Amino acid sequence: MIQLEKLSKSFADKDVLHGIDSTFSSGNCNLIIGRSGSGKTVLMKCIVGLFEPTGGRVLYDGRDFCRMSKRERTMLRREMGMIFQNAALFDSMTVLENVMFPLDMFSADSYKDRRRRAEFCLDRVGLADALQKFPGEISGGMQKRVAIARAIALKPKYLFCDEPNSGLDPKTSLVIDELIYGITKETGTVTVMNTHDMNSVLGIGDHILFIHQGDKEWEGTKDEVLGSDNRRLSDFIFASDFLKKVRDAGRAQAAT
Repeated sequence: MIQLEKLSKSFADKDVLHGIDSTFSSGNCNLIIGRSGSGKTVLMKCIVGLFEPTGGRVLYDGRDFCRMSKRERTMLRREMGMIFQNAALFDSMTVLENVMFPLDMFSADSYKDRRRRAEFCLDRVGLADALQKFPGEISGGMQKRVAIARAIALKPKYLFCDEPNSGLDPKTSLVIDELIYGITKETGTVTVMNTHDMNSVLGIGDHILFIHQGDKEWEGTKDEVLGSDNRRLSDFIFASDFLKKVRDAGRAQAAT
């Protein structure tokens, strides 16, 4: 579990986050959404320690990240997995070597066991046949799957995903969502995802935090989105005519 308590962040004279409270539970896909400039990326960076909050606390299973020493933070980060927007693979390494990288850095297991773990993770994301390929030889969707395999190699308790579907076609985006969702449920990780993808929101949003101009505007589940009367949320989620029809159909069904 990750708890945010009155989390705020300012840069010089600009207040970006205003006392955010929320709880991200284990085994859930926790989505942070909001318009560009709303503060959601700053919030994610505060949670993982890339930015120091101006006020408030970030608790990892009761451990106050903001009060930890450098050594304690380093140890906690070994419990985190990260999926970056652009996959961030090493071009000079094979797919297998990319996934083994965090294992080589932090695991005390033998080479045989580290390789076995990396191969298991690649098989889990459907890339067992791509071990010896280089990132430049595979598609963008496959690169994202390699990034997922690398992120789960150390069996993290906390998985952070920064726009994992960015630049992908709708079909491939669904594959990535299903992988992240399945892994979250199987392993009981606390998954936190920044996203603009409304398919992700309505498909895997166990818990959704909507940020508007640095404030927590709304919080709920993917099912509650359809019935919400929050105007700002509705304007953001149902920007397209198609999604408006989905919302209206859901409301009509609930009324019968």
